[in-house]
Amino acid sequence: MRVTVSDVVSPSYFPLAAAVELGFFQAEGLDAEFIFPPVDAGRVLVDGDVDFYGASPYVAFQCLPEWRGGKILCALSQYTYWFLAVRADLGAVKGDMSALKGLRISASGQPGLLLRKLLVDGGLDLERDKVQVVPAPRPPEGLENLARVGIQALTEGSADGFWGNAMRAELAIRCGMATMLLDVRRGDGPAVARGYTFPALVASERLVAERPDDAAAAVRAVVKTQQALRADPSLAAEAARRIFPPRRRRSSGRRLLAMRRSSIPPSHPMPSTEPVDSLSPSVS
Repeated sequence: MRVTVSDVVSPSYFPLAAAVELGFFQAEGLDAEFIFPPVDAGRVLVDGDVDFYGASPYVAFQCLPEWRGGKILCALSQYTYWFLAVRADLGAVKGDMSALKGLRISASGQPGLLLRKLLVDGGLDLERDKVQVVPAPRPPEGLENLARVGIQALTEGSADGFWGNAMRAELAIRCGMATMLLDVRRGDGPAVARGYTFPALVASERLVAERPDDAAAAVRAVVKTQQALRADPSLAAEAARRIFPPRRRRSSGRRLLAMRRSSIPPSHPMPSTEPVDSLSPSVS
């Protein structure tokens, strides 16, 4: 049984990886192996190479015909989990979207679509307010880790801010290059933005129909992992030891530990109705 996530350095998907590495899948009778995501993560459910997948539902289902053929089993964490950080020297006040006027914001592919919606829902007109959404830079050759592309965009001068996951924001803020402008999950920006998406455990409809006990066991494993990480965040570092290369284990484990300790709101397994309803009537 193979398990993967769409982004291995995202703390929001981490409970699924940790469920495998900390033995919670095994405790539920599932012989599971965590693998790094394939190049085309959107085809995971189509190609059938993976049994359980941690991703935004719209990423997991994008290659399915009319978004049909996949199932959301549970939430890995709650609400939209990207952050908008801007250059520290701008002196922007947290939550003030007017600070984005005239700026270039780096965002990758599909998250960039949500950023554009957030800007519009927040009252900005991209043309009138001269806000540009620019592509995220490509990491240096040989470095597949996307956690530093926020720092890279600011260092290269290709953007004044970036839209990215918690690890990306954490790195830039800790080194003093950026400040947090919008933490959507905690209520910054337009209220509707919290419900744009969420990290989910998904599987194919075929797996759920043919192996319902395995699907139920996977959900139990994730729930127990969420509970364990909340009770003892230091378990994040233990799980990271097997996921990250030796030279990165220590720093990655520390960062994941710090972010798990500050994780608000709770990683509750029941998806909120807002993002599920907003994704598509065909997703269930």
